[in-house]
Parts: sequence; structure tokens; C-alpha cells
Amino acid sequence: MKITTIILAAGKGTRMCSAVPKILHNIANKPLLRHVYDMGNQLENNNIKIVYGHGAEVVRETLADLRTAWIEQKQQLGTGHAVQQVSDQIADDEVVLILYGDVPLLKLSTAKSLLANVSVQSMGLLTVDLKNPAGYGRIVRNDGGQVAKIVEEKDASEIEKQIHEVNTGIMAVYGSKLKKWLGQLTNNNAQNEYYLTDVIEMAVAEGVDVVTSQPDTVEEVLGVNNRIQLAQLERFYQLEQANYLMTQGVTLKDPLRFDLRGSIDRLGQDIEIDINVILEGNISIGNNVHIGSNTVIKNSIIGDHVEILANCVIEDAKVGQGSRIGPYARLRPETILAEEVHIGNFVEIKKSSVAFGSKINHLSYIGDATVGSQVNIGAGTITCNYDGANKFRTVIEDGAFIGSDTQLVAPVVVGKNATIGAGSTITKDAPENQLTLSRVQQVSLAGWQRPSKKQED
Repeated sequence: MKITTIILAAGKGTRMCSAVPKILHNIANKPLLRHVYDMGNQLENNNIKIVYGHGAEVVRETLADLRTAWIEQKQQLGTGHAVQQVSDQIADDEVVLILYGDVPLLKLSTAKSLLANVSVQSMGLLTVDLKNPAGYGRIVRNDGGQVAKIVEEKDASEIEKQIHEVNTGIMAVYGSKLKKWLGQLTNNNAQNEYYLTDVIEMAVAEGVDVVTSQPDTVEEVLGVNNRIQLAQLERFYQLEQANYLMTQGVTLKDPLRFDLRGSIDRLGQDIEIDINVILEGNISIGNNVHIGSNTVIKNSIIGDHVEILANCVIEDAKVGQGSRIGPYARLRPETILAEEVHIGNFVEIKKSSVAFGSKINHLSYIGDATVGSQVNIGAGTITCNYDGANKFRTVIEDGAFIGSDTQLVAPVVVGKNATIGAGSTITKDAPENQLTLSRVQQVSLAGWQRPSKKQED
């Protein structure tokens, strides 16, 4: 079956009260429209077309990587009018799936169930039962229980408004039939718009069965019209992510206080995640990993038996097996830690590699550095890697000991098993197996008087 998916994404989204087009607002750090596209892109033999309008330039720029045809709807005259913009690009023998750019959580299984209802003599319509159906088009059925038509809220009678089965707007139909019905649409209604839902009545008139199906959850078909709805769908999405991880053996201390804003490429066993942890981008987590509260991990690889204590930020980094990070540590992009490395509180590492068994436990900045194995870096150590114009590299070889409050002014090499005395500023290479230090001679002044405040008259 050949499919053309039309994603309607031209609306302004006035109720978002934002300069950003509605479809570019995010759930789990991904634009609403991308959620819809990514789901549709999983369907086989699917050609996706996006009808866009408000914020046209920024929408195209933000989502320029999407492999799709972009069709601009310069005037927003209703859903039927939006689909009409694509009519000349629809083949007679393909199935057309209509989706919405502000309905981000539709599942692939739901879309497949809908498509399975399409034949030469039938079309698929996705409906849902709502306790409060206000604002939605009602599904009106005949005495035999078959769909007769859809009546929009503003055109519905009082009896029709009591119907709880409503239209989601999501449908699938053969191209030849859809094109014919699109040409027959009128705007003779309260909104003076061309309703796509009118094709349902046309289908019934031609004897085409309208076969309905429903999603597993209401949230799959809810749209985003304001910030409240955006937040509600975000929490639903995150809870689904959390529930999935727990079924895979992950311990979440509180599933309601966990965010996955990306994907986990590798998920080991016996992972424990404390509250308020955010995982972003592409993550790999090994076996027996503990992640402390208030930690953010983005696009990183976490090896087996790693302990990450509270309040750490790890981005574009690799943490080797058996390492211990934090609390309050920051691993910036291009940080590579080997096995059994200790990075302690208020330590920042950037664009550096740290080899087996080395320790940087307190209040240090290590940037643009190569740190060997079994190195101990004392509190307050800084690699001075930037001269205001260029970056330079620091090399600390195996077994070196860096005393507290040391400045290593790059480019500089600290040799194997070298010791740097506390409080030193190192500007030249330090030989291996030797003590290197630089200190001003200590002086004590007898009779010195500490300044005191002058007494007011």
C-alpha cells in the first residue's frame, strides 16, 4: 500500500501567546511537528507532505532537515481548504492519511489500525469518547450504528451536543475519492470555512463505509492550543517514558519527577535513578549505574558500575566503568573518562581525557588537557588553557601529583611521577620524578599594625 501523509500545520496558535509558531513549541525538547513527522516516517511506503502557513520562514528553517514536501497555505480557510492545497499532488491509487501538526502523541500502532480500515469501499476515521466533548465535532450515527456525519460544535443541535463520541480529525481514505470530495466542499457554515469533516457525509451518500477506530488513550489525539495543554501532554509523555523504563528494570525513585528528552541507545540492568533527573539527546547507560538527584545528562555514554552523585551536569561526555562523579560536578563536551576515575565536588572538565584511576576530587578546572593514569590533582587546580585568543593543551603524565591551588599555564607538560608543590604557577615543563614548585619567599613583618576604622568625632 502506497501512502501519502498530509500533516496540517498552518495554524497561527494565537492562544499560545507566543511569537513562536505553535507547531515549533516542544514536548521533550522536540517540536510538536517533528513528533508527528517522526511517527509518520515509520510507516512503510509513505510520502509525507506538510501544509504550513503561519511563521512559514522560521518553520522551514527550524525543520529544514525533514524529508518532506512543503506546501504553503497562504490563507487559512479551514481544514478542507488546507488539504485542497495538496489535491493536485495526490495519486488516485494511494491512501491518504490526514494528521495534524499540533497533535504530537499519536502512536504508530494507532495509525496502522486506522489505515487497515481503508479499502475501495471504506475509509478510516479515528474517533474518541470524551467525558466533556465541548468544542469537538460530534460523531452522528444512524439507527444501525453506522457513521452518518460529523457535526461541528457551533453547528450542532442541543441533542447532538450530548454525544460524547467526537471526531479527532485524523482519517485515511483513497486518493481518488478524497480528491473528488475536496472539489465538492463549500463554506456554508457558521465559520465560513471549508470543513474537511464534510467529506464524511459525502462518503456516506456514495455508500462508502466510514469505519471508526479509537486510540488506546485520549492523550494520543489531544491537540495543543495553549501552554496548559502543552504542559499536560508533556507530563503524560514523560510518565509513559518512565513507565516503559521501569518495565525494562530501571528503578525510578519517583516516576513523576523524571524526564527523558531523547532516547536511550543502551539500557543496562539494575539502573537506579533518583528524583529530578533529566536525560537528553542520545544516552547510553550501562549496568549497575546510580544517578543522583537533580542531575542532567545529555548525549553521553555512562559505563558499567558508575556512580553519579547529586547535582551533576554531563554533556557530550564518556564516563568509564567504575567511575565516580560528583556531587556538583560538570563534564563538558569532549570529556572522556577512563575506568575508575573520580571527579569530585565543584570540578569542571572540558575537552579533556582522564586515564585509569586518576582523581580530581575538589574545586578544580581541567580544560584542554590529557591526564594520564593514577594522577592525583589537588583542590583548586586550574589548567590555564586560554590566552585570550587561542587554546593550548596541558599534558599530565602517569602518576603525577598536582598540589592544591596550582595553575598549569598551557602549553605545558608535567612528566611521569612528577610532583607539583601546592600553590605553584607552572609555566615550563615539569620533569618526571622530580618536585617542581614556584613560590614567593614567605615574609613576616614584626610590629605590623592591622588597619582599624577611624573614630568619628
